[in-house]
Amino acid sequence: MAGSQLRIASRRSQLAMVQTHWVRDELAKAHAGLEITIEAMATQGDKILDVALAKIGDKGLFTKELEAQMLVDRADIAVHSLKDLPTNLPEGLMLGCITEREDPADALVVHEKHKDKTLATLPEGAVVGTSSLRRLAQLRHHYPHLTFKDVRGNVITRLEKLDSGEFDCLILAAAGLGRLGLSDRIHELIDPSISLHAVGQGALGIECRDGDAKVLEQIKVLEHVPTARRCLAERAFLRELEGGCQVPIGVNTRFEGDELVLTGMVASLDGKRLIRDQVQGDQTNPEALGIDLAHKLKAQGAGEILEEIFATVRPEA
Repeated sequence: MAGSQLRIASRRSQLAMVQTHWVRDELAKAHAGLEITIEAMATQGDKILDVALAKIGDKGLFTKELEAQMLVDRADIAVHSLKDLPTNLPEGLMLGCITEREDPADALVVHEKHKDKTLATLPEGAVVGTSSLRRLAQLRHHYPHLTFKDVRGNVITRLEKLDSGEFDCLILAAAGLGRLGLSDRIHELIDPSISLHAVGQGALGIECRDGDAKVLEQIKVLEHVPTARRCLAERAFLRELEGGCQVPIGVNTRFEGDELVLTGMVASLDGKRLIRDQVQGDQTNPEALGIDLAHKLKAQGAGEILEEIFATVRPEA
């Protein structure tokens, strides 16, 4: 690799930069002499902080600007939180690598005054901060006595809002808190029986130009096959349901022997209707499992629920 160069596009948020620096450092260890540069930029999702994510669209909200850099040959790869990467990528780009997954669970972070509480024992009317329709719908289903309020901004900004008393608790990704060195703020990991996680949550996705053999060879050292199989099943499930990042669709994947078990959920925004099922099968064909599960949920009414949601949250043309 002597004399080779690799240009990385990244969001400039603190978490994104931590993740991108990890990718850079791991690639530098694997490829002696590889010169790696990082181009950090703000995406649309980073700039619009006063509107709920679902109201400003969900297709590539945190990825479009990074993808543009690759398409005009100003970057070779882009590092994403895989849960932010749409399942249908722009022509000419591909998901080249999926890294080993951190804990994909959702985490409860509480204000100091609730340190003796759990999610199940928070008082009626306690204000829960989340920007995720997936978390919102599931928690409304299980805890209708709680009050939910949209919260935007990066993780540090959200924690500051919590500590100032604007919220009683927040629901955040455990993986993001861990990568920022904030695992001590996790008060409770939310059990999958209550909240199925987002598609791809906890893993990083490295996007590159389709068929760029040199770059694919460089980044393949970070591929984690068990994680990739789990995430490809999840992404196929989401793609088949035609759901974007900002819809109440949750998943959980685990291995049982040689088989992959995929659990999926679709819920209405008010949490009153929640459809959940699972499939199990050959882990070497994960996308077929995702498609099968999507069909099972559609047969139970998931399509109708999603159409109602799209009619409610899609921004006006």
